[in-house]
Amino acid sequence: MKVKVNEDACIGCGACCAIADSIFEIGDNGLSEVKKEEVQEDEKQAVRDAAEACPTGAIEVEE
Repeated sequence: MKVKVNEDACIGCGACCAIADSIFEIGDNGLSEVKKEEVQEDEKQAVRDAAEACPTGAIEVEE
């Protein structure tokens, strides 16, 4: 699984960080950033949950 954040869509609400803090963080620009692009097996559901919770659909997940 690979994950990235579309910075044009992200509003920096932090929902993804609250759900999957091992994957996402708020960067210096106030928007969400991916800490690591390769997601481990035990983190996959949290990434899916974060993508669903994103109010703007800014999280792109590739299975």
